[in-house]
Amino acid sequence: QVQLAESGGALVQAGDPLRLSCVVSGLTFTDYHMGWFRQAPGKGREFVAAITRTGRSKFYADRLAGRITVSRDNANNMVYLQMYNLTPEDTAVYYCAAGDDAALVRTITGYKYWGQGTQVSVST
Repeated sequence: QVQLAESGGALVQAGDPLRLSCVVSGLTFTDYHMGWFRQAPGKGREFVAAITRTGRSKFYADRLAGRITVSRDNANNMVYLQMYNLTPEDTAVYYCAAGDDAALVRTITGYKYWGQGTQVSVST
């Protein structure tokens, strides 16, 4: 059974950093690129970041680039999202996902497996 479990979500203040983690089980981790998406209240799910199987290539949403860093630890089946200088507009549920079509790393349809999400709330 494939499981993705996010953690690290919290209530933080504007300007704070935050690191999210996702542990993956039930699949061969290095067969999948990994992505992070988020969904704010009343909005659709949007792409945040992705990292390829080896970790050599990383992709970021244009408006978030410079404030976020994605990484992975293939020895421990972990993927991370480090966020800096958070703003209230970053408030959302953050999801990690695993996909096997590298051409679709920025799209929801490019991912087969999803976690349940972790809540990030940023106060002013």
